[in-house]
Amino acid sequence: MTAADPSGLVAEAFEAQRDRLRAVAYRVLGSHADAEDVVQEAWMRLVRQDEAAIGNLAGWLTTVVGRISLDLLRSRQARPEAVYGQEQQEFAQLVVTPDEAPAPDEQAALADSVGLALLVVLDSLTPSERLAFVLHDMFAVPFREIGQILGKSAEATKMLASRARRKVRATDRSAGSGREQHREAVQAFSAAALSGDFEALLRVLDPDVKLTVDTPDGVVVTLGATKVAAGARMFSGEAAHQRPVLVNGVPGHMSWRPDGTPLSIVVFTVTERRITGIHIIIDPAKLASVSARVCRP
Repeated sequence: MTAADPSGLVAEAFEAQRDRLRAVAYRVLGSHADAEDVVQEAWMRLVRQDEAAIGNLAGWLTTVVGRISLDLLRSRQARPEAVYGQEQQEFAQLVVTPDEAPAPDEQAALADSVGLALLVVLDSLTPSERLAFVLHDMFAVPFREIGQILGKSAEATKMLASRARRKVRATDRSAGSGREQHREAVQAFSAAALSGDFEALLRVLDPDVKLTVDTPDGVVVTLGATKVAAGARMFSGEAAHQRPVLVNGVPGHMSWRPDGTPLSIVVFTVTERRITGIHIIIDPAKLASVSARVCRP
């Protein structure tokens, strides 16, 4: 309840829209933190607006969120370092799901992880293409309304979305095979670690592979296939108790302590069938913040 909304009805109507608005902003921007900021800014603009002048609150809020998000996208292009910071932030927001077809109540969590995988594709689009594609294809916003945000005709907006759709579909066709190659590399690594096959580990690891371990005492980095392979053999016993999972939509591993608390999460980066990066999280504080929808074996 505010001075501009003494009955609290506007606040109540806004709260009913909050989750949808957050989802719109997140899909456009790819950052949970930025999405929250955009939704909060939309609320501030709403309380300054004459309620009687808003015919369709949901549509008005979508337009406002779209415009704020578009401004942020355009500012990122002028400041490339902001994108790097966003990528680092999003890597810390891990969503772990079973490496299998999700149950209906897991769809929302998986949608977020798939959304992270889609960021690479969306980042290749222009801000106008990205906004048109996300609002129309993901949230069914009419081209006429999107055009009002972009300052373009409905037909021009439709062409933007169509161009973006072609780029996304072209990437999606290669993503399926890429995910399988990713899974194969992870499985080969696990098998080699379990058997202690040093030569097999070297075959699946890129010569310049980087191993990063988040520990309670800080981050430990190991570079090079020989050193990483030697470390993998040392942890082969732990690997036997790991369960395959999807980490932000790509194959990885998770293991648990006997009391059921998470012990570790392993995230793999695979390029051209070879592992170029391994990120292991064993810091209990970080593990506690992971969104996991998978039970231990």
